[in-house]
Amino acid sequence: MSEFDHDKTPRLPAAELLRREEESFRFPLRVELGALSHPGKVRVRNEDHYLALRLYRARETLATNLPEGDLPAHTNPAGYVMVVADGIGGRSGGEHASRRAIGALIDVATRIPDWTLKLDDLIAGELMQRAEAYFGRVDAILEAEAAADPALTGMGTTMTMVYLLDRDLLVAHVGDSRAYRFRDGALSRLTQDQTMAQALADAGVIAAEEVRSHRQRHILTGALGAKSGVPRVELGRHDLQDGDRVLVASDGLTEMVTDEGIAEILRRESDPTAACAALVAAALDRGGTDNVTVVVADCRLRTEA
Repeated sequence: MSEFDHDKTPRLPAAELLRREEESFRFPLRVELGALSHPGKVRVRNEDHYLALRLYRARETLATNLPEGDLPAHTNPAGYVMVVADGIGGRSGGEHASRRAIGALIDVATRIPDWTLKLDDLIAGELMQRAEAYFGRVDAILEAEAAADPALTGMGTTMTMVYLLDRDLLVAHVGDSRAYRFRDGALSRLTQDQTMAQALADAGVIAAEEVRSHRQRHILTGALGAKSGVPRVELGRHDLQDGDRVLVASDGLTEMVTDEGIAEILRRESDPTAACAALVAAALDRGGTDNVTVVVADCRLRTEA
């Protein structure tokens, strides 16, 4: 047996390695993350997929005659991306669509060299336009693959993406997965469901309180793929404060648990991993009729010295 067959080198937990790396780079934003996905009690397949990424570029000064302090040793803060996609379509189509959509989105997005530039109003606007283009590209990829494979006919997915950078929270969204910001004990929904029931409420046909129980609440008016036409990408920019908690979730959570119930769990569970477990458990306890996926990010902002 080779001496390399068993690596007995002590290893620090991933969270501790991340913390030390972030401290060494002096990133202004640090995120503690929890994530969990469950097929639920009824569905055979889990058609939800999620991804959380940290994106950053570093510049290390190798040589200079400038006085110490004129140039930072490292530049460009870390950016964090969280994506949840809930697949739709018969057989394995939904599962494939959500997985493929996230992969395609990140592949396209990370090709942009200034993906993690510090935001000002101009750059933020440009980034939001790019996000809309990214979603359009993903939609085209899904449509092309469905056209080429009869087994994937009708496949599609929702997708909700949150991008955290410094004091900005950017959202790009299609479908009925959701993004929330939890601040000072209060929960704010950052996305609007693209469903027929929500459209009826927006048009004044039904009351807002009726959306949750309306028979058309599961009929999507927006999706990627699924022959749904040009996707209507909802874009939003919000401020981020120290201590904010961000939640991205599929409708397997929000169909089972009210916003008030979600807020109560987020108040009670201070650890993001524990919060994810409690949110999923609450959805399962109330029936768990759909796949349930949650990503929780606790945000800590470094104050300038």
